[in-house]
Amino acid sequence: MYGKREYITPGGSDTFLFPWKNLAQFIDQQAERFPTRPFLIYTDEDISLRREFSYREFNQLVNRTANFMTDTLGLGPGQRVSTAMVNHYTTVVIYFAAWKLGLAVVPLDAEERIERKRYVLEHSEARAVFCMKECLEEILSIQKDCPALQYIVSPGEVVQEGVYNLEREIEKKEDSLSPPTSELRDDAFIVYTSGTTGPPKGVVLSQYNLLADADGIARWFGFKEADRLMCILPIHHVNGTVVTLLTPYYFGGTSVLRRRFKCTIFWKGLSADRVTAVSVVPTVLEFLLGVGEDISQYDLSLFKWVICGAGPLAVDTSLRFEEKFKFPIIHGYGLSETTCYSCFLPVDMLEEERRYWLSALGFPSIGVPIIHNEMTILDKEGKEVGELQRGEIAIRGRNVARGYFKMPEADEKAYRWGWFLSGDEGFYKLDAKGQKFFFITGRLKELIIRGGQNISPFEVDEVLKGHPKVKFGIAVAFENKYYGEEVAAYVVPRDGVELKEEEILQYCRNRMPFRMRPKVVIIGQEVPYTSTGKPKRLELQEKLRPLLLKYKDVQFRQD
Repeated sequence: MYGKREYITPGGSDTFLFPWKNLAQFIDQQAERFPTRPFLIYTDEDISLRREFSYREFNQLVNRTANFMTDTLGLGPGQRVSTAMVNHYTTVVIYFAAWKLGLAVVPLDAEERIERKRYVLEHSEARAVFCMKECLEEILSIQKDCPALQYIVSPGEVVQEGVYNLEREIEKKEDSLSPPTSELRDDAFIVYTSGTTGPPKGVVLSQYNLLADADGIARWFGFKEADRLMCILPIHHVNGTVVTLLTPYYFGGTSVLRRRFKCTIFWKGLSADRVTAVSVVPTVLEFLLGVGEDISQYDLSLFKWVICGAGPLAVDTSLRFEEKFKFPIIHGYGLSETTCYSCFLPVDMLEEERRYWLSALGFPSIGVPIIHNEMTILDKEGKEVGELQRGEIAIRGRNVARGYFKMPEADEKAYRWGWFLSGDEGFYKLDAKGQKFFFITGRLKELIIRGGQNISPFEVDEVLKGHPKVKFGIAVAFENKYYGEEVAAYVVPRDGVELKEEEILQYCRNRMPFRMRPKVVIIGQEVPYTSTGKPKRLELQEKLRPLLLKYKDVQFRQD
């Protein structure tokens, strides 16, 4: 039953390791320790508009917002509030205010389809929605379908019946707060997954999960109070929230929040705000390589790391980026169900060693597990497999969610044999010290099964993206009566380049065995990504299905 699952922790222990009783105490104590230090620096995408908040100023704004939530809206511990917001300091304030009250935040992608917004709000039983002006009409139209949804709040100068104006309301409130009692085991963040093959699942993350992953990330990189992390990823997702908002607050550093990513301002922004590290997805690396800016004009002496995960990183992309810009990519891996990151490449490796783990085995390594969790590779019977053998990546630890909101059947499938099953296929290789370096080869549900043999689409993607004329390339399955499934490729040419199907087919002939090679190539112009930078493989596969039906009865031959 939801809420009863024990934490799956290393060694089976469920000991709370932190000195704080709850997130409210944590937030207050950090504000007391670092009252004048800047916590949050917010800028728009052109870094022309700028707001800066010290820990004390930020906490006072959080308290006023929390007082509005409890005094005016009557919200309290155990309830849920949703946000249909963007990367803005107001969104961060809302998150922290909810956490101080023991509320769980249910973030929505403001640009998502209205049907998904309706489903999430109804399923999560959110009592209030904090909503940007652009989404207001949508949320108002949804409200009648959501019995639990009582309040709609919008920042800025919004005057509309049935909608609270956040700025006006918090002006009336005190900047001190006596929050209701909550515990670290209480829900804090319910993040709904993409729902590609079914309805979205709400991943329930506790206050403890958030602190554990922030602690693990901070320790892995050895972040100090002087460090600044830049947030360019959407904060309706765990990566932007945990890595570049909560983790800096945890170690007493600074978060530099951008309204959105803009590749022509990226390096200038790193320099202007003296950023130490940034968290990105592989798509961002490709965009930056596409611009190819000369960064010698900027002072980047404080910048150390590009943290990269949340999507398939191509070997070619990683090597070209490091060669062009000379900054190390610290590749990692995690899921919403593991709060965010579960493993990283070590930060203290020499360049030659890091490049080996990024390229030598055909996939870039996702590294080794961070503190608070452990990882393994399991076969279909739940037994651990040996080195270089493929199986399912499994994780257990203090950063692993207890389960899905109101979905016991999904819990039973995902939590087995004492592990959380990721749904990702992978393997590990031992280094000279016997340490396991993990690799991901693809989503199990995205594997192409041709004639009973599993083909990792990531391997085909890797080859496609290496073609000099290809801006974006991805492998998809299509139905075939001879082999069950065959391989097709969808490619987007680089700007201003003419690309023909035969060029891709010939390129693949020289680089892959026949069984793995795309038999059909579809050339398009749209790049199908989620808001967090992941390719929409299954959605694209379904979209291309009518075009590929004519190849259902074709027997493709090697000659």
